[in-house]
Amino acid sequence: MMFGNTKSESGNSKWRSQLDKFVKENQPELAALFWALWLENGNSQGTIGIDLQPTPHFVYCPQEAVEKLNESVENRLQELLGIIEHNQPEVEVLMIGIGKGEIKLIQFAPEPAPPICFEQAGKDVDNLLQLLEQRLSEQISPI
Repeated sequence: MMFGNTKSESGNSKWRSQLDKFVKENQPELAALFWALWLENGNSQGTIGIDLQPTPHFVYCPQEAVEKLNESVENRLQELLGIIEHNQPEVEVLMIGIGKGEIKLIQFAPEPAPPICFEQAGKDVDNLLQLLEQRLSEQISPI
């Protein structure tokens, strides 16, 4: 979803295609991280986000913040709020990609399911975060 001024499609959407590629190449690890964070916090912290600025890192997007953003963009994120509300963490991964003035929904149902991805990863939350943030930095160029 784009907010504010629209720039050239190629410049503005480069981060989106890079993020899509990153997600596709790292699905098992992202599913493992998603499940590990779900086990630690449930949805009490909000939705997991991948913030690409200033350097790519994982954050939580609190529900209240997403609702406030929805209000400020004339309820254009209502569908996103519904997807967040009905997320089934035991079968699907849900994250929010955050670029410069834009957000992108990341949602996929990995095979195997997130709990099994976490078991197979054999890493704790901190190691998964470190691994994935390193890969983010390598695979996604600055916005």
